[in-house]
Amino acid sequence: MVTLARLEELCDAQHLSILGAFHPKPDDLAPKDCRTVVLLGPREPGFWATFTDSPEWRDKTPDPMDRWSTRVISSLALETNSTALFPFGGPPYQPFFRWALASGQAWQSPVSLLVHKDAGLMVSYRGALALSEHMELPPISAKPCGSCATQPCLTACPSGALGSAGYDVPTCHAFLDTEAGQTQLMSGCNVRRACPLSQSYGRMEEQSAYHMSIFHKGAAT
Repeated sequence: MVTLARLEELCDAQHLSILGAFHPKPDDLAPKDCRTVVLLGPREPGFWATFTDSPEWRDKTPDPMDRWSTRVISSLALETNSTALFPFGGPPYQPFFRWALASGQAWQSPVSLLVHKDAGLMVSYRGALALSEHMELPPISAKPCGSCATQPCLTACPSGALGSAGYDVPTCHAFLDTEAGQTQLMSGCNVRRACPLSQSYGRMEEQSAYHMSIFHKGAAT
């Protein structure tokens, strides 16, 4: 039986972090006979350097991040006798937002995006492992937004597309097409960067720029 400590060692070797885990209930839509779901994402600082040194990045073919995630997390699944699950490749899609909330390590933020206890609004799930064992898990954390006095995420969006009313995606894309929007394309979403937890997470601007380019390119196709 793999322990949480052993799984953390295996993930660390791949520059991945365990971003949460939970024991699924029937309405969590986990695979049959799964007793523990473990959510995985980039370990910062340093993930971007590891990823850009990978064959998936260097071969210059589409979807390098998804292909890297598939290879690495599928390998972890084989090593731990678990099932690899991914937030891409659908439809249908796995309910990662629901699973993140179930983990007790991430919550819906004041701007509706997920906020993680360590990664803040920079949280990114690259995949999950579904284990048949009931793994012992750490206690649920306290939601950080309750003790965030200024909640800068609510006022950080220069276009007003993302705030307490939710996310106006068309307005966001329209702003990114302007000269003023180029700053966000090159350094990442203002709202995500404004979160105090995000600022201590260590994500490289180049990684944020990559994700922003994929997001914005998708609107044009």
